[in-house]
Amino acid sequence: MRRRPLPPAPLPQVAGIDPVRLRLPSDPDGLWPDLGAYLSDRYAGTRGAETMPGLLRAGRVLGVGGRVLRPQDPYEPGSYLWFHRDMPPEPAVPFPIGVVYRDEHLLVADKPHFLATTPRGSHVTQTALARLRDELDLPALSPAHRLDRLTAGLVMFSIRPEDRGAYQLLFQNRRVGKQYEALAPLDPELTLPRTLRSRIEKTRGVIAAAEIPGGEPNAETLVELAESKGDTGRYRLTPHTGRTHQLRVHMNSLGLPILGDPVYPKVTDPDPLDYRRPLQLLARVLEFTDPVTGIAHRLESRRTLEAWEDPTAWDAGPRPEETA
Repeated sequence: MRRRPLPPAPLPQVAGIDPVRLRLPSDPDGLWPDLGAYLSDRYAGTRGAETMPGLLRAGRVLGVGGRVLRPQDPYEPGSYLWFHRDMPPEPAVPFPIGVVYRDEHLLVADKPHFLATTPRGSHVTQTALARLRDELDLPALSPAHRLDRLTAGLVMFSIRPEDRGAYQLLFQNRRVGKQYEALAPLDPELTLPRTLRSRIEKTRGVIAAAEIPGGEPNAETLVELAESKGDTGRYRLTPHTGRTHQLRVHMNSLGLPILGDPVYPKVTDPDPLDYRRPLQLLARVLEFTDPVTGIAHRLESRRTLEAWEDPTAWDAGPRPEETA
């Protein structure tokens, strides 16, 4: 049996997050003549575009056996490298994570707005994964799927490494019923319910996903109006696929951008530490049969969308200095 390469020592733990381990993909078209070219492409448009060159210059990107890698090194598909990202201190996201279900195999969390699910970019310690590992003393906790940082609601995690694949396959094989709740403008002339099908593509480094006119559909969402209050509608969204930003893109395509959305219909640049006007999108329901225990679950978020309950409070919201 071929052994998987081990990380070169020492690579100390950082804030409970493992060292970044990267396997270089195949390059049949010869796009990357050297390691530097690949890393530039991979991290284009992200924070890594600024930090990776510095890590390379400092000799902090390592290959098998602890060999220091340089930008001019030949690109070797299938090989591994390891590094730690330099991360500035992260301001705490001032909202607790709820737990709606837990047994020895499975944990379903109730994530707040503004908290990423897993480490990515500048979010490492302030993620649902890192905080739950620490708060619940579950070092092997692993996500079965992801929920956008700006979206609140239910996220499923496996507790034991040996169960991880089974829970991830639930989502890959579309054996999880998902239902979301969203607040958006009310259009009395729009006929609902309606099923939207389109092709959505997300380009690395570009914030907004885009619908491709005439493209083969890869995204499907059922949109229903649950109730209305004044000029605001409360919508029930049932996705049958899981494309990036799918619900936000489809609601915007109906002329009903979700309240608080900083990307659709127009990309804005809100202060990441301003917790006012959170995106009014909630992962409300997860329904599935546990592949490990056989238990049938229908789990529901305990969170509410503030713009429905108290629009004034949603608009005013807390700033970081008010929650410190």
